[in-house]
Amino acid sequence: MARPAEVKAVPATGRPPKVGELVKKTLRQLQRSPDELAAAVQVSPEYVNDLIAGRRRPPLPGRTDVYDRMASFLRLGRHALETCALAERTAAVPETQRGPTPEVAERLLALCEPATAKTLKRRGARDGGAELAQLTQRLLDVVQGLVRRMLDDQIGLRIAAAEHGVPYVGLRVRLLEFLDGAPDTLTLADMTEHVTPRIALWDVDLEADVLRVVLRTHEPRNRGRRRPNVRRGFQPRG
Repeated sequence: MARPAEVKAVPATGRPPKVGELVKKTLRQLQRSPDELAAAVQVSPEYVNDLIAGRRRPPLPGRTDVYDRMASFLRLGRHALETCALAERTAAVPETQRGPTPEVAERLLALCEPATAKTLKRRGARDGGAELAQLTQRLLDVVQGLVRRMLDDQIGLRIAAAEHGVPYVGLRVRLLEFLDGAPDTLTLADMTEHVTPRIALWDVDLEADVLRVVLRTHEPRNRGRRRPNVRRGFQPRG
C-alpha cells in the first residue's frame, strides 16, 4: 500500500501559521481527533486542546520531544512545527525580561554564594531585579538541560511515576511545562521539584559575567548521612 502523502505545513509565501492553527488544520485534513494526537504524543488531551486553542504557548524547540511525535502522527515535515513555533514565540517576546517572584528569588539566592547573593540583593534594589532575571534564565538553562534528558528515558519516567503514585502522562506533562518555564513563571514547586535537588551552589563573577554552577549528585539512600558530591561547570554569558 502506498504511503500517504506528507501534509504541506508552511505556505510558500507569508508568515508561518501558528502551531495551534497548523495542528487543527492538519487534524481536520487527516480526519483525526485531538485525543488521538494526545495519545500519540503521550500528553493529556487538555495539553493538546490548549495548544490548539492558543491557551498554551508552543513549547520551545530543543527543550521538548512533542514536535517529533506530532510531526510523525500528523505526517508533517520534520521541522515544520518547530519553524512555526519559533516564529510564533519570536513575535510574542516581551521587550524586557521579567524576573522571578520575590519568594522564588529568595530561594534562588539561598543557593547562591552568600557574598554574591548580598551584592545581587543590593544591586537588585537599584535595577528592579533585571540582573537577577537574566541570571535566573541562565540557571534555568542549566536545570532544564538536565531535566530534558529525562524525557528520553521512558522506563525511568514510568518507574518514577509509579513511585510517586502519579500517572505517567501526568508526570510527562509536568516535565514539559517546567521545560518551557521562564524566570517569571518559575514557582516554589518548581524550585522544590527541579532546581534545589540539582543545584548545590551557584555563583557569578560579576565583572567577567561567568556563571559557576555546582551540581548535586545523588547517592543511594541506604548509605547513611549523605555528603553530596558536586560537579563544577562554568557557563559564560551567551
